[in-house]
Amino acid sequence: MREYRTWEEILMERFTADWEEAIGYLDVALEEYQADGDTPFFLLGLQNVIEARGGVSEVAKKIDMAPQVLSDLLSSEEAPRLDTLSRILQALRCRLSIQPLKDASSGRHYADESYPVAQRETTTPNLDGTTESNDLCST
Repeated sequence: MREYRTWEEILMERFTADWEEAIGYLDVALEEYQADGDTPFFLLGLQNVIEARGGVSEVAKKIDMAPQVLSDLLSSEEAPRLDTLSRILQALRCRLSIQPLKDASSGRHYADESYPVAQRETTTPNLDGTTESNDLCST
Protein backbone atom coordinates (compact mmCIF):
# COMPACT_ATOMS: atom_id res chain seq x y z
CA MET A 1 0.00 0.00 0.00
CA ARG A 2 1.27 3.46 -0.89
CA GLU A 3 2.08 5.78 2.01
CA TYR A 4 0.83 9.34 1.62
CA ARG A 5 2.65 12.34 3.02
CA THR A 6 1.23 15.61 4.21
CA TRP A 7 2.01 18.90 2.51
CA GLU A 8 3.95 19.94 5.60
CA GLU A 9 6.16 16.83 5.36
CA ILE A 10 6.88 17.59 1.71
CA LEU A 11 7.74 21.22 2.55
CA MET A 12 10.07 20.18 5.36
CA GLU A 13 11.87 17.74 3.07
CA ARG A 14 12.25 20.33 0.31
CA PHE A 15 13.33 23.16 2.63
CA THR A 16 15.85 20.96 4.42
CA ALA A 17 17.36 19.90 1.10
CA ASP A 18 17.22 23.29 -0.63
CA TRP A 19 17.76 26.37 1.57
CA GLU A 20 17.33 28.69 -1.41
CA GLU A 21 13.81 27.33 -1.93
CA ALA A 22 13.02 27.93 1.75
CA ILE A 23 14.19 31.53 1.42
CA GLY A 24 12.10 31.98 -1.73
CA TYR A 25 9.06 30.62 0.12
CA LEU A 26 9.60 33.01 3.01
CA ASP A 27 10.10 35.91 0.59
CA VAL A 28 6.75 35.13 -1.08
CA ALA A 29 5.07 34.96 2.34
CA LEU A 30 6.48 38.41 3.15
CA GLU A 31 5.36 39.82 -0.21
CA GLU A 32 1.85 38.49 0.37
CA TYR A 33 1.83 40.06 3.83
CA GLN A 34 2.86 43.39 2.34
CA ALA A 35 0.13 43.11 -0.31
CA ASP A 36 -2.79 42.18 1.91
CA GLY A 37 -1.68 42.42 5.55
CA ASP A 38 -2.35 38.71 6.24
CA THR A 39 -0.13 38.35 9.31
CA PRO A 40 -1.09 34.73 10.11
CA PHE A 41 -0.09 33.70 6.55
CA PHE A 42 3.33 35.29 6.92
CA LEU A 43 3.84 33.78 10.37
CA LEU A 44 2.87 30.33 9.06
CA GLY A 45 5.49 30.70 6.34
CA LEU A 46 8.05 31.73 8.95
CA GLN A 47 7.05 28.80 11.15
CA ASN A 48 7.46 26.35 8.25
CA VAL A 49 10.97 27.62 7.57
CA ILE A 50 11.81 27.49 11.29
CA GLU A 51 10.64 23.88 11.45
CA ALA A 52 12.84 22.98 8.49
CA ARG A 53 15.85 24.62 10.17
CA GLY A 54 15.71 22.73 13.44
CA GLY A 55 12.36 23.61 14.93
CA VAL A 56 10.99 26.14 17.37
CA SER A 57 13.08 24.90 20.30
CA GLU A 58 16.35 25.19 18.37
CA VAL A 59 15.61 28.69 17.02
CA ALA A 60 14.27 29.86 20.40
CA LYS A 61 17.54 28.75 22.02
CA LYS A 62 19.55 30.74 19.44
CA ILE A 63 17.63 33.94 20.19
CA ASP A 64 17.44 33.40 23.96
CA MET A 65 13.66 33.10 23.99
CA ALA A 66 11.46 30.50 25.66
CA PRO A 67 10.18 28.03 23.04
CA GLN A 68 6.59 28.57 24.17
CA VAL A 69 6.95 32.34 23.68
CA LEU A 70 8.24 31.82 20.13
CA SER A 71 5.51 29.29 19.43
CA ASP A 72 2.86 31.71 20.71
CA LEU A 73 4.33 34.51 18.58
CA LEU A 74 4.18 32.32 15.45
CA SER A 75 0.54 31.39 16.07
CA SER A 76 -0.52 34.95 16.85
CA GLU A 77 -2.79 37.18 14.80
CA GLU A 78 -0.43 40.10 15.40
CA ALA A 79 2.81 40.91 13.61
CA PRO A 80 5.93 40.53 15.75
CA ARG A 81 7.95 43.58 16.68
CA LEU A 82 10.64 44.44 14.16
CA ASP A 83 13.45 43.72 16.63
CA THR A 84 11.97 40.30 17.40
CA LEU A 85 11.54 39.47 13.72
CA SER A 86 15.11 40.56 13.10
CA ARG A 87 16.41 38.26 15.86
CA ILE A 88 14.44 35.32 14.42
CA LEU A 89 15.75 35.97 10.93
CA GLN A 90 19.32 36.27 12.24
CA ALA A 91 18.92 32.85 13.88
CA LEU A 92 17.93 31.58 10.43
CA ARG A 93 20.99 33.42 9.04
CA CYS A 94 18.88 35.88 7.04
CA ARG A 95 17.97 39.54 7.19
CA LEU A 96 15.30 41.86 5.89
CA SER A 97 16.23 44.23 3.11
CA ILE A 98 14.60 47.29 1.62
CA GLN A 99 13.95 47.52 -2.11
CA PRO A 100 12.09 50.11 -4.16
CA LEU A 101 8.69 49.07 -5.48
CA LYS A 102 8.32 48.52 -9.20
CA ASP A 103 5.52 49.91 -11.32
CA ALA A 104 3.90 46.72 -12.64
CA SER A 105 3.00 48.25 -16.01
CA SER A 106 6.40 49.72 -16.88
CA GLY A 107 8.82 47.69 -14.78
CA ARG A 108 10.33 50.98 -13.54
CA HIS A 109 11.08 51.65 -9.91
CA TYR A 110 8.95 54.20 -8.12
CA ALA A 111 10.94 57.23 -7.10
CA ASP A 112 10.32 60.82 -6.19
CA GLU A 113 12.16 62.84 -8.85
CA SER A 114 13.62 65.09 -6.17
CA TYR A 115 14.98 62.06 -4.33
CA PRO A 116 15.88 59.43 -6.91
CA VAL A 117 16.29 55.82 -5.89
CA ALA A 118 19.54 54.23 -6.98
CA GLN A 119 19.19 51.00 -8.90
CA ARG A 120 19.87 48.04 -6.68
CA GLU A 121 22.41 45.49 -7.78
CA THR A 122 20.94 42.03 -8.13
CA THR A 123 22.95 39.57 -6.08
CA THR A 124 22.81 35.85 -5.71
CA PRO A 125 22.72 34.60 -2.11
CA ASN A 126 25.96 32.97 -1.00
CA LEU A 127 24.95 29.46 -0.02
CA ASP A 128 28.41 27.90 0.39
CA GLY A 129 28.69 28.61 4.13
CA THR A 130 30.97 31.64 3.96
CA THR A 131 29.75 35.06 4.98
CA GLU A 132 30.28 38.43 3.42
CA SER A 133 28.76 41.74 4.38
CA ASN A 134 26.55 41.89 1.27
CA ASP A 135 25.02 38.40 1.61
CA LEU A 136 21.26 38.31 1.95
CA CYS A 137 21.29 34.82 3.41
CA SER A 138 23.77 32.05 3.93
CA THR A 139 23.77 28.70 5.60
